[in-house]
Amino acid sequence: MSTAVASFASTFTRYRLDPLHRSTVDIVQVNVGKLCNQACHHCHVEAGPKRTEIMTEATAERILHLLKRSRTAGTLDITGGAPELNPQFRRLVLEGRRLRMRVIDRCNLTILTEPGFEGLGVFLAENRVEIIASLPCYTEENVDRQRGRGVFGKSMEALQRLNRLGYGCSDGNLVLHLVYNPLGASLPPAQAALEADYKRHLRTNFGIEFDHLFTITNMPIKRFSDQLIRIGKQESYQRLLMEHFNPETVSQLMCRSQINISWDGKLYDCDFNQMLDLPIVDARTVWDIEDFDELALQTIVTGQHCFGCTAGAGSSCGGTLA
Repeated sequence: MSTAVASFASTFTRYRLDPLHRSTVDIVQVNVGKLCNQACHHCHVEAGPKRTEIMTEATAERILHLLKRSRTAGTLDITGGAPELNPQFRRLVLEGRRLRMRVIDRCNLTILTEPGFEGLGVFLAENRVEIIASLPCYTEENVDRQRGRGVFGKSMEALQRLNRLGYGCSDGNLVLHLVYNPLGASLPPAQAALEADYKRHLRTNFGIEFDHLFTITNMPIKRFSDQLIRIGKQESYQRLLMEHFNPETVSQLMCRSQINISWDGKLYDCDFNQMLDLPIVDARTVWDIEDFDELALQTIVTGQHCFGCTAGAGSSCGGTLA
């Protein structure tokens, strides 16, 4: 057993917590690949315009076959990269909706302004796809510093387009959530207070409305880990996460109710484990199972990065936990 795994496991022992197990598979999160029109400094996927990892039609078809057989999966969560760049994206959306599933698009916003994607917003609205969109700050300087020059302006344009389509209008019909993550080696601030700041600033300055803000802790892996090493803060950031371990987050951890699938069909407990190449306990793929429900009650594979989900108020793909 590695030191990283033992460290997280020993914390559970100290707090007299049972080892992590998946209770059921409510959410199927599909990472369709690492191709993206951006290359953000904090990206745990290390996505970018030159990445070639892309889900094939055969893999997408197998996932849809398994979704049709599942008795418990109610949410199809599509991520990337920029998932919309993948040729299988629209097929997954259409079939997921035909199965009456809640379908989520984890969108970087700027993809809506790219040539050839002018009709993307209409497609998402027509299929009532829930959009969870990255916006690490409400100021141009901070967003462009983290995500690239011009990204903030394109993001505002994209949000205004989505509002005109009916997204973020608080009627529950077309849901639009935003995602904040810290610019550096710190924990996110209180989610509710920051959401109020976002709403006030975006409404006043850009006429933009959205439903909720999710605050997500930066994981010390891949591109963000490289950044921490460059500035000499890798050890101090990991220590920060460990010292702020919150046992109240454990019951709500996202790995307890989801399965994550990589672009090549491998199965993981979460997207972070996927990027660290830590497969589920028996290292199966979508071709090795007949039903996602087989994966219920499995032991969750953990590591030192898991402190990122359990620090402070906790962190998940749906924001804070405690």
